[in-house]
Amino acid sequence: MQSKTIRFDFRSDTVTRPTPQMRSAMAAAEVGDDVLGDDPTVKTLEARVAARFGKEAGLLLPTGTMANLAAIMSHCQRGEEFLCGTEAHAYLWEAGGAAVLGSVQPQPLPVRPDGTISIDDLRAAVKADDPHFAITRLVTIENTFVGRILRQDYVDEVVGFARDRKLATHLDGARIFNAATGLGVSVASLAEGFDSVSVCLSKGLGAPLGSILVGDVALIARARRWRKMLGGGMRQAGIFAAAGLYALDHHVDRLIDDHANARALAQGLSGIKGLTVTPPQSNMVFVTLALELANGLSEALRDRGIAASFWPGGRMRWVTHLDVDSAAVDEAIGAVREFAETRR
Repeated sequence: MQSKTIRFDFRSDTVTRPTPQMRSAMAAAEVGDDVLGDDPTVKTLEARVAARFGKEAGLLLPTGTMANLAAIMSHCQRGEEFLCGTEAHAYLWEAGGAAVLGSVQPQPLPVRPDGTISIDDLRAAVKADDPHFAITRLVTIENTFVGRILRQDYVDEVVGFARDRKLATHLDGARIFNAATGLGVSVASLAEGFDSVSVCLSKGLGAPLGSILVGDVALIARARRWRKMLGGGMRQAGIFAAAGLYALDHHVDRLIDDHANARALAQGLSGIKGLTVTPPQSNMVFVTLALELANGLSEALRDRGIAASFWPGGRMRWVTHLDVDSAAVDEAIGAVREFAETRR
């Protein structure tokens, strides 16, 4: 009989649930009306994240999608454009919000295997001062990018290019703490030079919701207005801010465990015939499957209470996080190996 309960969920780090300790912190949070500027816990979280990233101010938003959108709309006016990668979250996975709600045109550019965009492509994409074209205003990059950690020399090159062309810069740092963990550096060093950075609390850090947008005071003031217009103003949001504060105190240093589990998972899966495994750089493991394994593996895993993401073209994504430990990794490897052996 097919299991209806997911015991080990590798689909994404968004599936994490608040720990009992985080729930206690949420229940005890001091709250107020954040739209009126009265919530002390929200203010504390915003200030702490801004300081940690070396920026002047921060803004709590319900989701990373809204944080990116508010940032883009704070940098760009109607009829202007932002440059990004073809697989960028703000372009591919956010329902076209910048174009639909902001009247801001995305200009997607090819992404190389290491997650970078050619500087030559960025340079060529900047539009001339001509009424036929949208005005190029913003460069956005993402770190980590589909689990890959961007090289710091490349990030510096992008920031330098944008400065030379007098373009604003936004870093989608949904998983920037994973990037910092992988490189062994501070998040402030990864955010240096960017005009704005969005930081997700509900992925690897395990909070139930929330992202922080950081930047200078003027940009955050514009973003606060856009947040209200987009419907993102929240009242007693300190309940959620308390989860974010708990995550900053308790769930950042442990990200190294997720990376170790991803490496163990990759090593175990790579020994299974019919699988081609890309070595992980953070907490994501990508696998290409032979056709004979792609058919039926999802159902077989589901029967064992294991969930992973299956993508078109015989690809899988496994994401490690605080709700899957080394024992879950071992069981996942065993389940895939057992299925593969039945297909020989």
